[in-house]
Amino acid sequence: MRPDIEQLKITLMRGKGRYVPNMELGVHPLVKKRFIGRPVVTLSDDIEFWQRAGYDYIKLQPGVDFNPAKVGAGKKHTYSYDGAVDRTWASESEGVITTIEELEAYVFPSIADFDYGRFEQVRSLLPEGMGVIGQYGDIFTMTWEMMGLETFSMALFENPELVERLNTILGNLVVSMFEYFAQSDAVDVIWFSDDIAYVNSLLVSPDVLDRFFFPWLKKIGDLAHAAKKPLVYHTDGILYDVLDRIIECGVDALHPIEPKAMPIAEVKKRYGDKLCLIGHVDVDMLSRGTEAQVREQVRKNIEEAGYNGGYCAGSGNSIPEYVKYENYLAMLRAVEEFGGM
Repeated sequence: MRPDIEQLKITLMRGKGRYVPNMELGVHPLVKKRFIGRPVVTLSDDIEFWQRAGYDYIKLQPGVDFNPAKVGAGKKHTYSYDGAVDRTWASESEGVITTIEELEAYVFPSIADFDYGRFEQVRSLLPEGMGVIGQYGDIFTMTWEMMGLETFSMALFENPELVERLNTILGNLVVSMFEYFAQSDAVDVIWFSDDIAYVNSLLVSPDVLDRFFFPWLKKIGDLAHAAKKPLVYHTDGILYDVLDRIIECGVDALHPIEPKAMPIAEVKKRYGDKLCLIGHVDVDMLSRGTEAQVREQVRKNIEEAGYNGGYCAGSGNSIPEYVKYENYLAMLRAVEEFGGM
């Protein structure tokens, strides 16, 4: 099927396009390799995967390295952004920055270090109709992960200056990426990801999010809307306590409506006039379920959330390497069958 980024943009702005688009935050390189029959090495390889799999876009991130093992922080811990191919473990106790002194000694990347080369190349390689999503995230997540969750939690009361200074450094660095996305002619849609909840609760109180998360989301929302580009926001978990706040920040579309946290029919009923909904096919089902179960879940999602537009189909998080490949294909086929593709 020929990609059509305009149809995706219509859907993200809560309209009803000609079909229900596919959307994923990420697909593991091993899944991509199996799909196109060779490793994804070049930008052209990556474009080929997203197009052949039925997506209207390729998602790109700037090249950036926050890893202190490579910039000389001198501690045994390392920090690795969650987009890495190999899974990493977030520190539960102490991270790489636990004191003001460690913060001042830490070598952060500079805005000039960010590599946008793939964005500069991509337009000359895209097939007709295909678009680009510029994505990055984790201002709040990087703040607590760099400190370690226990250290971060205690510092909220005992050393708020440390949290504030780290959060400000990270926020300014990441927001600069979204300034680029907003200004770039290569970028059609903007996607910010930063987990603030899990299945049963927010990770921290709304008051903490009002200090260290929502001001950044609002800055990104303002950039996206000034550029007239849809803003997608990703967070796992149950969000009813802050959904109005998310919308106030300028978010147009919410991903992934985690199935164990929020029924998509309820979110559609309460917020479908304000948010496009994305995802809601459980990753556990994709990993351990049957093709028939996946097909039925896609049908149900489209029936409950896509009847009047404003819904993009996909997983309830992303496509890791451990999902059943046949179930991933079953999801794509079911979107084509039930979504009018």
